[in-house]
This record gives sequence, C-alpha cells and structure tokens, in this order.
Amino acid sequence: MNGEADEWLCYAAENLRTCQLCLEDGLYNASLQNAQQATEKALKATALLFGLPPRKTHSIQDLVRELEITGVEPMLTDGECALLDSIYLPSKYPLGSVLPNYDPNLEIAMQCLSIAEKCVLDARRRRNHGAC
Repeated sequence: MNGEADEWLCYAAENLRTCQLCLEDGLYNASLQNAQQATEKALKATALLFGLPPRKTHSIQDLVRELEITGVEPMLTDGECALLDSIYLPSKYPLGSVLPNYDPNLEIAMQCLSIAEKCVLDARRRRNHGAC
C-alpha cells in the first residue's frame, strides 16, 4: 500500500461525500466544487500508485494526460475532463467567471457527481488490486 496515495484517497472520499450532501440540499455550486476536488484528488492518488509525484495543478485534463503518458488507461473521457475543468473557477469565485451566465443546476451537478464517483472508485480499485 502507498500511504500517501491512501491519504489522497481519504480526502477524495471526503470531497465526494460533501458533493453528495450538497447536491441533496440543492447547493449545486458547492456540489460542483467538491466533485472537481474529489476527481482531482483521486487522480493524484492514482499517480502516486504508479510512482508519480502528484502535480501541482487543478487541471483534470493535465492530470489524466500525465497518467496516459505513463501508460495508465484513462478513466475519464476528454469531455468529462473538459466539463470538470470548466467548472473549477466558476464554482470557487463568483465574479469574473470564465463561463458566461454560469448557473449551476441539478442536471450538471448530478453529471459531475457521477464523474467524480467513477474516478474515486477507479482509484480505489487500482489501490486494492496493486496498481503497479
């Protein structure tokens, strides 16, 4: 087991649970932010399982590309990466959004939760089955 990867996965699980709770309460913006964070931390845990240091980036696409370069089959599509990357800044900062008319809603929050769940589960599976 990789202790540092386990720590990243614990934080990812916490973000995932927070995402779910926020979604249930209709707090879509907070749900989106936690979906992105859960995914980011799960990807960083996966990198550690393959002997890579976690990159200091919030870009889901960059993290997935780094794993692909090392031969790790991607767990996310380009579209899923683009979606999570597009909500990162608007979900954190209310002014100066990079998305015009940014208005989080149930549909997008559920889609992002599904992506985050898939990524966290994939990282757990890799950890439990000896990724390396």
